[in-house]
Amino acid sequence: MVRISSILALLSAVVFLVAPAQGSKPSSTACGADEFAYAGFQADTTAHGVRTTIAPLSVPNVADGHVAGWIGVGGAVAAPGGKAEWLQTGLASFSPYNTIYLYYEVTIAGHTRYREIKADVQPGEKHDLAVLEVQGHNSSWRVWVDGNAVSPVIHLPKSHDNWYPQALAENWNGGTGTCNSYAYRFTNVRLAHANGGAWQTLKERSLFEDPGYQVVQTSRIPSTFVATSL
Repeated sequence: MVRISSILALLSAVVFLVAPAQGSKPSSTACGADEFAYAGFQADTTAHGVRTTIAPLSVPNVADGHVAGWIGVGGAVAAPGGKAEWLQTGLASFSPYNTIYLYYEVTIAGHTRYREIKADVQPGEKHDLAVLEVQGHNSSWRVWVDGNAVSPVIHLPKSHDNWYPQALAENWNGGTGTCNSYAYRFTNVRLAHANGGAWQTLKERSLFEDPGYQVVQTSRIPSTFVATSL
C-alpha cells in the first residue's frame, strides 16, 4: 500500500512549483478563474528569514488541488537564470483528503522536494515556524518548527540579502475553477534582520488578496492576521 505522504510528495513536486513571483498579483476578478490565488503579505524589504506562529482555524474543504498556509523565501524566478528557487514551511491539505499536514518544501533550480513533518494537524493547533539563514553561512538556510531544526542546512545560490519573505495562504485548483476553502491564523510574523535571527515584527509589506480570499486583521499587531476564503 502506498502511503499518503508518498502520494503527496509526488503531487507537490508539480503543484507547488508555481510560487508567487516577487511583487506579482493575478489580475482576474473572478474567484477560481486563476489556478493559483493568494491571501497574505510579502515584505517590502529583503531579510534573512521569516517566522510566525500558524494555526488552522477549521478543516479545509479541498475539492480540487490543494490549499496551504505558509511562510517562505524565494519565488518562481528567484534562482540564477530565472529558474524557480524557494524554501517554505507551513500547513497544506490536498484533494480528495482534507487532512492537514505540517510540511516544508525546497525548490532548487526548478526541482522541488516536499517533506512531511506531521500529519493530522487539528484546528486550533499552533506551531511556531521559521525559515532562517544560517549564522555565519550566507545563502544557507534551515527550517525550524517549535524551536527544533527539521531540515538539513540547504544552500540556495545567491539568496543572501536578496529575497523578500512571504506569509501567504494559497489555493491551487488545477485549472478547474474551484474555490477551495481554508482559514489560517498567522500570529506575529517577524523578519530576521541578520543571519541567525535578530527578529523584528513585519511592518513594511505588500498585500495579496485575490478574488474569493481575504486577509482579516485580528489584532493591533499589524503582522497578526487570518487568511481565509470568503
